[in-house]
Amino acid sequence: MSGTKPDILWAPHQVDRFVVCDSELSLYHVESAVNSELKAGSLRLSEDSAATLLSINSDTPYMKCVAWYLNYDPECLLAVGQANGRVVLTSLGQDHNSKFKDLIGKEFVPKHARQCNTLAWNPLDSNWLAAGLDKHRADFSVLIWDICSKYTPDIVPMEKVRLSAGEAETTLLVTKPLYELGQNDACLSLCWLPRDQKLLLAGMHRNLAIFDLRNTSQKMFVNTKAVQGVTVDPYFHDRVASFYEGQVAIWDLRKFEKPVLTLTEQPKPLTKVAWCPTRTGLLATLTRDSNIIRLYDMQHTPTPIGDETEPTIIERSVQPCDNYIASFAWHPTSQNRMIVVTPNRTMSDFTVFERISLAWSPITSLMWACGRHLYECAEEESDNSLEKDIATKMRLRALSSHSGMVESSRHNWSGLDKQTDIQNLNEERILALQLCGWIRKGADVDVGPFLNSLVQEGEWERAAAVALFNLDIRRAIQILNEGASSEKGDLNLNVVAMALSGYTDEKNSLWREMCSTLRLQLNNPYLCVMFAFLTSEAGAYDGVLYENKVAVRDRVAFACKFLGDAQLNKYIEKLTNEMKEAGNLEGILLTGLTKDGVDLMESYVDRTGDVQTASYCMLQGSPLDVLKDERVQYWIENYRNLLDAWRFWHKRAEFDIHRSKLDPSSKPLAQVFVSCNFCGKSISYSCSSVPHQGRGFSQYGVSGSPTKSKVTSCPGCRKPLPRCALCLINMGTPVSSCPGGSKSDEKVDLSKDKKLAQFNNWFTWCHNCRHGGHAGHMLSWFRDHAECPVSACTCKCMQLDTTGNLVPAETVQP
Repeated sequence: MSGTKPDILWAPHQVDRFVVCDSELSLYHVESAVNSELKAGSLRLSEDSAATLLSINSDTPYMKCVAWYLNYDPECLLAVGQANGRVVLTSLGQDHNSKFKDLIGKEFVPKHARQCNTLAWNPLDSNWLAAGLDKHRADFSVLIWDICSKYTPDIVPMEKVRLSAGEAETTLLVTKPLYELGQNDACLSLCWLPRDQKLLLAGMHRNLAIFDLRNTSQKMFVNTKAVQGVTVDPYFHDRVASFYEGQVAIWDLRKFEKPVLTLTEQPKPLTKVAWCPTRTGLLATLTRDSNIIRLYDMQHTPTPIGDETEPTIIERSVQPCDNYIASFAWHPTSQNRMIVVTPNRTMSDFTVFERISLAWSPITSLMWACGRHLYECAEEESDNSLEKDIATKMRLRALSSHSGMVESSRHNWSGLDKQTDIQNLNEERILALQLCGWIRKGADVDVGPFLNSLVQEGEWERAAAVALFNLDIRRAIQILNEGASSEKGDLNLNVVAMALSGYTDEKNSLWREMCSTLRLQLNNPYLCVMFAFLTSEAGAYDGVLYENKVAVRDRVAFACKFLGDAQLNKYIEKLTNEMKEAGNLEGILLTGLTKDGVDLMESYVDRTGDVQTASYCMLQGSPLDVLKDERVQYWIENYRNLLDAWRFWHKRAEFDIHRSKLDPSSKPLAQVFVSCNFCGKSISYSCSSVPHQGRGFSQYGVSGSPTKSKVTSCPGCRKPLPRCALCLINMGTPVSSCPGGSKSDEKVDLSKDKKLAQFNNWFTWCHNCRHGGHAGHMLSWFRDHAECPVSACTCKCMQLDTTGNLVPAETVQP
């Protein structure tokens, strides 16, 4: 490398050593130097590392290329390619006492002197060294040497050659290479293919060539200008990178006709490309007179033959230092670590930080990936924010049971599709009380059953308030006393009962004055409105009607009992508007499942995001014009998408069935059917419609036939149906003749709503190659194979199915 920019190499097995190659070889040792003063002679590489010079070797002048021996022993053996074409084995003073000391100083000499451009050690047979030379019309340009060879032809005498003026050691010249390749051509770069010991990829003068040492007379090549810097991806041995000028070509050796990808052309010529040895698909490139290293992240793995999908490339740049970079080298084991050297031999240790990919799963799990590490954000045990999340609530509701939710919504919102446009008629006020739940349907207007149900549920305060509003103060006091004496009751209820027992209707009494003052200090809203009712003037019940913590149905029922027609209508209208603006679901009592109900539900969804409740409420009893509202359809579709995202496919199917029962117009038409290859008619439709030319189903063995049911030909044109790729039996529709079918399949009644065949007998096929067969056979085949079972078909059917390996979430055990 005399007269050129320096190069740098990490030791393959000594992770703390590297060599700088220029007019001489300099070996450095890297050590940690965090917040400490540098030792004498050390060079600062980064904030936490420094390098110490161990040795210098200046015995090999005119260096053009260097390659480090890949085996563990000897550990510091290097091959140096010189300007005269010779390859010299040298060391950095570490192996003089080793059993391999005879290798030090050995030279491998070509027949004709010309420049050595590149060297490459065989990764499988560590004694093989490939050298790429310039063109000579009477010689080969690719020579493969065996460093342990001692054979020298008789026509070339043994020479004793001095390594330097002061050194007495001698070396043996080896002139007979193990293999000679590439006659009358130039080799600019080369690398061994790791998948086979005897495959060599070489960048010749105008082509990339793959040489097979088992048959050196033949080679596979492709014409291209991108012949420099050939290097194999260490993780995908069929992917190779090379460059020419400012352009990088990515090759797939399985389809070697053209590059699978050409990276963006740079304004300046490239000087080096290298795959990262610790990171999948990361390629680094360096241009001349630049302080930037460009990184290309290959997101798409090499595809099978015939798949023309282009790899997805993410490009970014890093700047390890401020000066121009002469060369760089990836660290063999430390992830994303590299060292760079400048033309004046200034070095810098640098780590490429990974891109952080953030992912938020549909089940509220937060994860991110950085390099080879996958991090998950864990919730603290004391933090109940996850329980408050509406997505979590909807998921748990869906996982529990859709049917239960349907029954619950039917119970809670029964009769709410009726408008409560209350007039002056007593019957209509009774109807309103029934809708509020105070009284039952029928002639009986007693609130006793309702009070008993509240007491059983432990709602003592509410039961007492309802009894008081029905002017039964004695029953209210009795309920409060029961609540105070119960296990979960509040002893303060006795005090409230005592206060109620002292009620007097005198306006200026001390009791009324004290209750008006102290009622606001009560925590329970029902106890507060009880005293507000007793201390209010006739017709002025704002303390009860506008207490927002009291249930809407109780306030409406109270208004129906004590307000006049004009006041009642005004109050209902005002309360309805408040409910719609607040998105309070209790307001459905007033709006019903109508257009106003949709407005209220819209406010509720905007406030909470609960599309699950909105979907079920709108489906339950709403007229068709409401279901066709764009907002309702939007909520329903979003909820269906949520179920699919959670992998609750069975739940989504149950929801669709429930939806189709309530809204027949939402039932989708058949989207997929099996059609005949000859006449194009749907086979299933042909079987369920009028038989062709008056033939009965019994003629096909479908119904009324004592033989096993099977339809092996199209009922429309009588042409044979496709055969299963594995068992070669014709597919049958609607019942297959697949072996192993149950006896219950022998007679099929098409008029009854039941399965015509088990899933294993269904017909399935690949959308890419159109081959298929019985579902059971296909599933069994693809458990062990990725390729199509049809001979000569190379389609990777199972790899094309992105959801083939997914499992419904509701079937996974926690």
